[in-house]
Amino acid sequence: VQLQASGGGLVQAGGSLRLSCAASGRTSGRMFSNNAMGWFRQAPGKEREFVASISWNGGSTAYAESVKGRFTISRDRVKNTMYLQMNSLKPEDTAVYLCAAARGSQITSATSGYNYWGQGTQITVSS
Repeated sequence: VQLQASGGGLVQAGGSLRLSCAASGRTSGRMFSNNAMGWFRQAPGKEREFVASISWNGGSTAYAESVKGRFTISRDRVKNTMYLQMNSLKPEDTAVYLCAAARGSQITSATSGYNYWGQGTQITVSS
């Protein structure tokens, strides 16, 4: 299973971006249908941190406090794609954003709960 994140770029503070995470590979369809997914981010010199998670059927979502009310996670099980709509971006949102597939079907904020990771896409928010 491969995960490919895209949609990153440079944006001014207050702007918006939409990230996508596409799953591919021989078992990607089954994995994407049954497993929770998540977004994490990592800024230079900092630990990887949880951003958002969505359950296998999209029925449950969870967000880090720092992005709650500004970011929205969603998924399209037909397209095997997950999204992160980011609004009201702040300079502190600057990081590499990574998508990941969870080991189970329910939302989790723990990095140990994920066993497939994408390469990441850079988001830079200028002030």
